[in-house]
Amino acid sequence: MEGLFVFIVLGVGFIILISIRQINQYQRGVKFTLGKYSGTIEPGWRLVIPVFQSMMKVDMRVKAVDVPNQEAITKDNVSVMINAVIYYRVSDASKAILEVENFYYATSQLAQTTMRNAVGEVTLDHLLQNREEVSTNISVIIDKATDPWGIKVQTVELKDVVLPEDMKRTMSKEAEAERERRAVVIKAEGEVTAAVNLTKAARMLSEAEGALHLRTLQSVNDISSDQSNTTIWMLPIEILSAMKGMAKK
Repeated sequence: MEGLFVFIVLGVGFIILISIRQINQYQRGVKFTLGKYSGTIEPGWRLVIPVFQSMMKVDMRVKAVDVPNQEAITKDNVSVMINAVIYYRVSDASKAILEVENFYYATSQLAQTTMRNAVGEVTLDHLLQNREEVSTNISVIIDKATDPWGIKVQTVELKDVVLPEDMKRTMSKEAEAERERRAVVIKAEGEVTAAVNLTKAARMLSEAEGALHLRTLQSVNDISSDQSNTTIWMLPIEILSAMKGMAKK
């Protein structure tokens, strides 16, 4: 009898030992009893009776999924290659197991399809200039679609938008032409401003008595300060006529 008792105790102890399951802090356990969902288990040591019960662990941490290169056509019929990274986490462990076969794979495939559709709704210029807006739209769509799976999408970031080589050359020429146009406009605006200022200065000098002579003397002084310059004096014709008249007398 004692041997049987010891055997039973050892057997029960062995069953309890192999029934212990450890769930880490960042995990949740989805428990099944006779094939039916029987609850979500919190972190710690938990008993799962072999044969009758089973458990699947779900990682609740934020996951980063690299969405591979996808070829998409923009609204203005430009073919581009895009890739992105999606950050999400499991918000409901039971739904992630019960509602979808492989939530990791399903979320990645959904992200690829959504990216192509979102790019097809905008023009190339809008995609390049408003990348964050497009990323936000993709994130909202994926989050809504994965909500029944117990998935919470935090953000989607478009990493690269690769253009065809001929499109790159066209955009480079366009940018160069735009820079030249701006340079011409700035130069013209500068000439207009200079002309306006010269007109104002001429008007002020003509209205103020003696101002023009003072300006002339100042210019002569500036020129004569440099010994390498040769100064040529320009006399009005009236002064020369007056000097000729004085000589005749």
